Amino acid sequence: QVQLVESGGGLVQAGGSLRLSCAASEVIGSVNKMGWYRQAPGQQRELVAVLTDSGTTKYSNSVKGRFTISRDNAKNTVYLQMNSLESGDSAVYYCAINMGSQWSARDYWGQGTQVTVSS
Repeated sequence: QVQLVESGGGLVQAGGSLRLSCAASEVIGSVNKMGWYRQAPGQQRELVAVLTDSGTTKYSNSVKGRFTISRDNAKNTVYLQMNSLESGDSAVYYCAINMGSQWSARDYWGQGTQVTVSS
């Protein structure tokens, strides 16, 4: 059973930084893409950033230029460096990793970590 363990959330003042980590207990097959999502109270979960196996990154417009997604293959870990945090970034952040064989890949999700930005 693959488990994703997230860490790094917390309370930070506006303008500050946090780095989220998401470590996979194991890799099944190959990793196709790794991503971070967030969900604020009363809102739908939204994509924040994604990193494909080829190294392509994509960011939501609201975080572009402030957040950076990266990975450490040796540690089966994906990171989200968040700078210049704003109150609108407050949410529960989830990591997701799509991995598997060529014929049966699926998404695995972390448990979520709370990020609160005080203004």
